[in-house]
Amino acid sequence: MTVRLSKLFGMDIYTDNAEYKGKVFDLVVNLEKGRVETITTEPLKVKSKQEAKKIIKEKSVPYRNVKSAKDILIVRTGRAPEEDEEEKPAHRTYQASQRNYNSPQPHFRRRL
Repeated sequence: MTVRLSKLFGMDIYTDNAEYKGKVFDLVVNLEKGRVETITTEPLKVKSKQEAKKIIKEKSVPYRNVKSAKDILIVRTGRAPEEDEEEKPAHRTYQASQRNYNSPQPHFRRRL
């Protein structure tokens, strides 16, 4: 799903059970990974880290829970798969047909 960040601001947020969660106020972007991590429904301009953590915990939605972003945002109500769970490839196993029979020792692939 691709959407311009500027279009997200002010959008209404609803769960997939039609519960209103608020409007998009701020976005937390992970610059190292190049993706949106969290959507907040309140400003993050606070005086302490505790206040910011409280807003992120209580008044935010993880972006990985977003199912659709058109005229409104629709988010999952249940726990979405963690980032690592989604990106893990299925583990690979050694197959005899992939073996190099000309080498003195068999080549085994390590599990990832």
